[in-house]
Amino acid sequence: MRPLFVTEIYEAGLADDPGFAAFNGELADACRMLAAEDRAGRAWCKANGYRGYTSYASLDDLPQRASVFAELKRKLDRHAARYAEALGFDLGGRRLKLDSLWANVLLPGGAHSGHIHPNSVLSGTIYVETPKGSGALRFEDPRLPLMMAAPPRRTDAPERQARFIHLTPEPGALFIWESWLRHEVMPNAAKAPRISLSFNYA
Repeated sequence: MRPLFVTEIYEAGLADDPGFAAFNGELADACRMLAAEDRAGRAWCKANGYRGYTSYASLDDLPQRASVFAELKRKLDRHAARYAEALGFDLGGRRLKLDSLWANVLLPGGAHSGHIHPNSVLSGTIYVETPKGSGALRFEDPRLPLMMAAPPRRTDAPERQARFIHLTPEPGALFIWESWLRHEVMPNAAKAPRISLSFNYA
């Protein structure tokens, strides 16, 4: 077997970084503060049926709003650069730029249906609080629309042959992928909110 056209996901963890517990706690507090104070964001969530809170449509300057988000940006910049290098991107001497970062407080029962992130190069999520059962991140094989009459895969097929991959995050887990890759957030079956921050690089 010769694997071709492999879709590579960047996976890292911040949980082993020095001072992670305090950093993660500060991120959680900052996300809850946004959820409490961002009236425009709460209104958008209500109008669009988002079960919980996201600053996606209301705040685009999180690194300027709180120092913990600025620190997170510095960490994400390093990981995005490593991933771009591993992907063999020819950036012509330039660097990718974080152009959006938003907080998500997903309530029990909340989910986010399949989507991509247009006009971006890399997208990702860092997980802050992940109660047991709070929902995996699911990736879809990008070739799926082209498979027409292809039979389904056996349940014991290797991960590289699966049509859908579920990644179950822990606090501090970081996933980055190319923005064209379709993904979704599975329903939060926990009894507490799941807190994460998502981002795009252009």
